[in-house]
Amino acid sequence: MTNYDISVIGGGPGGYVAAIKAAQMGAKTAIIEDGNIGGVCLNWGCIPTKTLLKSAKVYKYMMNSEKYGIDLENKSNVKINWENMKDRKNKVVSQLTGGVETLLKKNSVDIYNGFANIIDKNTIEVNNEKINTKNIIIATGSSPRLPDIPGFKESMEKGYIVTSKGVIDLDNLPKKLLILGGGVISVEFATLYNALGTEVTILHRSEKILRSLDDDISKKMNRILKKDGVKIVYNCDIQKIEDNKIMTIVKGKEKVFEGDKILTSIGRVPNLKGLENIDIKKYKKGIITDEYMRTNIDNIYAIGDVNGKYMLAHVASAEGISAVENILGEKSTINYNTVPSCIYSFPEIGVSGLTEKEAKEKGYDVITSTFPLAANGKALAEGETDGFIKIVSDDKYKEILGVHILAPTATDMIAEAVTTMELEGTAYELAKAIHPHPTLSETVMEAAHGIIDKPIHIFR
Repeated sequence: MTNYDISVIGGGPGGYVAAIKAAQMGAKTAIIEDGNIGGVCLNWGCIPTKTLLKSAKVYKYMMNSEKYGIDLENKSNVKINWENMKDRKNKVVSQLTGGVETLLKKNSVDIYNGFANIIDKNTIEVNNEKINTKNIIIATGSSPRLPDIPGFKESMEKGYIVTSKGVIDLDNLPKKLLILGGGVISVEFATLYNALGTEVTILHRSEKILRSLDDDISKKMNRILKKDGVKIVYNCDIQKIEDNKIMTIVKGKEKVFEGDKILTSIGRVPNLKGLENIDIKKYKKGIITDEYMRTNIDNIYAIGDVNGKYMLAHVASAEGISAVENILGEKSTINYNTVPSCIYSFPEIGVSGLTEKEAKEKGYDVITSTFPLAANGKALAEGETDGFIKIVSDDKYKEILGVHILAPTATDMIAEAVTTMELEGTAYELAKAIHPHPTLSETVMEAAHGIIDKPIHIFR
């Protein structure tokens, strides 16, 4: 029986980062993965979708080339090669996952390919082989939530309903795509397929998409999607599904929607299989952990989607490092108040901290400042002015409580806000910091000026 200091179950962005960090800190480490190294993020989520979105953006640029002074004589000759797009996506995924596997090996992490069953707190069984371990980090991730709707299972078995994993590898581009749910994944896929010419309809149970976002961002994104041709049906109560048809009640009236494919995107559930032999405490979102990622069993930790705190790859990675540091004697916690959330729509969304509504509910004397991309030189030069930045601050000290960005590079821009909030920075620091010109990041500085007094480049 091989002995390890730390065994990590799951090779996604939480698990493989934890394994590398453990090995870097001198622990004899194993990682166990039943599927592909890289997990959902690298293989079917973050990376492949962004690769496809880039192709979609190139196509969109070409179809709007005259906006940039470039004439294409016959745009009907501009064709989407779906197979080549998927090939490019697969090459990017392969390069990245291969790189991670090499990193694990270079750091002397032993890789076990197989399903892990925890036998007891110090023993794991993989492929009928038992390994002994002082500590276990559970990083088994999550799977799509499948709703209990009449006909759903049958439609999925026939191939009409797909999950976010299946929708990136369709044989053909669908002419009509129905999307169940109005969250982050729904909006990203709506953006992708709408840009590629698919007729997209989002069927959403509530009256607002992207419910967790600041109201101003959510409303603006709603308008942009509709302007681009995405249909959004609110207050949609699904009654049953028959093959590619969805029977619903919308505002008291029966309506039937039909698509070539139906994407189900109504949340995810933690992967808890393999834990049956241990008495680990759970709640409805997953495994209960404390601020040090510890479970109720003293040498077992849980990170990423499986603990249900934040289902985000970058949070899983941060939790993985924190868990390892705690196992190896350091006191390591995470500031969840500044976790960035990103949506890779057109334009992108990057947010961190409190929304205006949340800040008011917490009792802050709130002041906000918004600066439009339309007043930014780089945005004008790039022809992408549909968006804005909104800073939420407390009025007394001007401490930054939240930043909400809708811009082509919002997912990169939000890092500045995260760092500022991590340092308990104020609008004074953001306004004082010299931002390069011309950049979209100047909008951050301008909005900060608006918190203190007035922005420079718009008149108020």
